[in-house]
Amino acid sequence: MSNTTTVNLPNFLNLSPHLSAQKYFYVCTLTVLAWDTLVLTPRSYRLGRTKAWPALKALYYFLQLWVLVDFVVAGVFSVLALIPSSQRYLGVMFFSTSAVQDPDCRRFWPYEPICTAILLFAASTVHVIRVTAIYGHNSRIRSLLLALLFVQGVVTAICCGFYRSVHLLDGQGCIAGPLNNQSWVGIYWLSPTVLYATTFSLAVMRSLQTLEAKPLTPWRLMLRDNLNLYGAILLVNLVNVLFYFIMTPTGYDDPIKTIVTSMAGVLTATMSMRIVLGVRGSLENGGTFSASGSGSSSGASASLSGTGVGVARGRAAPTYTIGDIHSQSKSVGAARGAKEEGTWDVDKDHVDTAPSRDAKVVLPIVSEDTSSDKAVSAVGVQVTVNQQVEYDELPRRR
Repeated sequence: MSNTTTVNLPNFLNLSPHLSAQKYFYVCTLTVLAWDTLVLTPRSYRLGRTKAWPALKALYYFLQLWVLVDFVVAGVFSVLALIPSSQRYLGVMFFSTSAVQDPDCRRFWPYEPICTAILLFAASTVHVIRVTAIYGHNSRIRSLLLALLFVQGVVTAICCGFYRSVHLLDGQGCIAGPLNNQSWVGIYWLSPTVLYATTFSLAVMRSLQTLEAKPLTPWRLMLRDNLNLYGAILLVNLVNVLFYFIMTPTGYDDPIKTIVTSMAGVLTATMSMRIVLGVRGSLENGGTFSASGSGSSSGASASLSGTGVGVARGRAAPTYTIGDIHSQSKSVGAARGAKEEGTWDVDKDHVDTAPSRDAKVVLPIVSEDTSSDKAVSAVGVQVTVNQQVEYDELPRRR
């Protein structure tokens, strides 16, 4: 006859599989939040040194602060129960050593859904401002996104009243979840997910429109326009919504519906902050679309239309076209007379006709100022024709 001994585990160790997974997933969320906060600190400092305070900049710093207020405080209540009482004092006591369902958790449950609703509203506002800006503040796009943002604010505010503290044992922490695990409360996360799906689709469509002017590989296009950030936000919120509507809890004390909630909130905030940091140039009025200035080189460039000379106005050497310079010389000569016409150092027939190999000419630079008497500069441009191409005869003579 063998003696069997039953060991009664303390409540903070006697966790169901779903509750254990939820708590350790929360630890992973806090790790991601801590790492992302450290990585973004230098860029946050550089952004803070700018003088202007547009809406995107203010929302960036609000998200950076509010995500810590939301999930760090909630994480302490949720994860503190995992620490044995003998190890809860690490030189200083930073919070209460125990959390009981009544009254601690009953007073705590409104905190998490309300703070998360504010966080999601701020992140969604970033999406509305940014996507509206890349469409040139189109009134239809703005009206659509503002309507979705309004619906999100109303729905999340109403759903906050249908959250309660999950019925856990004393010492297992405090977790806010849907009232009696009702699935319909998942519209709390469905409304922002619809908005993120809309902004992701609009951002992709706007990026694809630029491929006609400047073809890019899908990878370069994704990185240029931050499509990966929009997609990551949509993906994590979509998974969270599926958990709310599909996963079946084992009882009223099963927090399986809220397993992905913490990660969805943190990634939504941090990815939205990266969208703000990804804006090129000023953040005023939501910034500009990155592809609008991608076609030009560094340094401003311009080209004179009509009979003007195409000149790249930057630090690089000016570029001229023989035909443009020739036509410019003729038009200036007709307007000012034969005395002010730029002369060629060689006969113009060498240009009008087929040039010979290694032919060299010096062309004058004609001033754009028509009121000046000194229209012709003394500086010339030496053009060397290294090869003659005959286009009159097809196929090309060998």
